[in-house]
Amino acid sequence: MSDSTSRAPSSPLRVISLPEQRLFDEISAVTEDFRCVLWDLEGEPQGCAREDVDIAVAPYYSSRWRRDPSVLEHVRLLQLQSTGYDGVPELLGDGTALAAAGWVHAAGTAEIALGLIIAAQRHLDRAVLQQHEGVYRSFFSRAVADSRVTLVGVGEIGRAVAARLEPFEVDLTRVASTARDDASGHVHGIAGLPEILPRTDILVLALPLNDSTAGLVGERLLRLLPDDALVVNVGRGPVLDTDALTAEVLAGRLRCALDVVDPEPLPGDHPLMGAAGSIVLPHVGGSNVSYRPRVRRLILEQLELIRQGRAPQFLVKPGGFTM
Repeated sequence: MSDSTSRAPSSPLRVISLPEQRLFDEISAVTEDFRCVLWDLEGEPQGCAREDVDIAVAPYYSSRWRRDPSVLEHVRLLQLQSTGYDGVPELLGDGTALAAAGWVHAAGTAEIALGLIIAAQRHLDRAVLQQHEGVYRSFFSRAVADSRVTLVGVGEIGRAVAARLEPFEVDLTRVASTARDDASGHVHGIAGLPEILPRTDILVLALPLNDSTAGLVGERLLRLLPDDALVVNVGRGPVLDTDALTAEVLAGRLRCALDVVDPEPLPGDHPLMGAAGSIVLPHVGGSNVSYRPRVRRLILEQLELIRQGRAPQFLVKPGGFTM
């Protein structure tokens, strides 16, 4: 690890820490008026004391820093590299703002959502298993086209999923916490799910985890889905009741295609890991090459906003910023 010092900005926030060498090199190379230091939020930063860090970028592949959140006591803004932020606001003091990664993982996660839908509807998992067994046998499948898709969640990821579904000629119904209209048409409220789910072939969940979404889709709502419906989750695992879903899948009534689960990781002997009609990915929505340049762009955009005396994007907890 190395450290670097650059000219101070007009903003009172002067020092930003980056959690890994590659990101440090990329940001410090184009940031002349913030001081960049290396810090993975464990131990001390390289080049300054922890109380000197104003903006800290959290590691993406490690959450060990959560064991001792007191290291962030003097940090004014914690920038996550993940879209999800559940459990983090509770770790921070009143003076520390929290920003999520917003659109950074939207494209990658939407690709996974669409890939899961196509794989499950066209039985691509069956074809891969046949290939590995040396079997070449044609089969008839369901389709994505003309399917009635209910998308629950219209944030950054939900919007990206909807955009990618548009060319696939589906009948799309969007659902959010409350009903409203936007540039793409009508968004139904969650209260309308009991009327919507019986007309749903594919249910896609792209929700964050909070008090209102935890356990939202459980036994009652799953029972409203028609036989053979597909449940796709690319949001947060605990939004979907795993036990209730497992019972429906094992009974052969519903199918599932999941990138997130509860618990995570799902034990290898869990029934969903080997059940017919079940596809389980190891939470890979954001794990792709587009992530790094996008998170770099977000950090630079955040620094520009701070340089201008404005609040950063995607604030979950305002701290000292005015939202």
